[in-house]
Amino acid sequence: MQRNFDPMRKQVETWRQSQISDTAAKLTIYRAFIESDLEVPKHLARPVHELYFNPQQEEFQPRTLWSLSNAFTSAFKELEPIPQFRATAKLAGFLERP
Repeated sequence: MQRNFDPMRKQVETWRQSQISDTAAKLTIYRAFIESDLEVPKHLARPVHELYFNPQQEEFQPRTLWSLSNAFTSAFKELEPIPQFRATAKLAGFLERP
């Protein structure tokens, strides 16, 4: 069972070390919601932006891909369980795209 977690653990570590500029973060949020590259409700754009640029937890203060991912998943908590699961499942693939 632990073998299945190893790729996810490596991805998290890579994302924690992946510094991103504010411009890149804004562009990612724009792509997700304005260009609809991620199938999620558009009303979550503002919460994602706020959670990334004004994080609630110190762990997510650094401007990294991990912090951006956390902003998305935290905003997804506003959704009902099934849409939340679908959005979260698509997020990693979206964030990995250039």
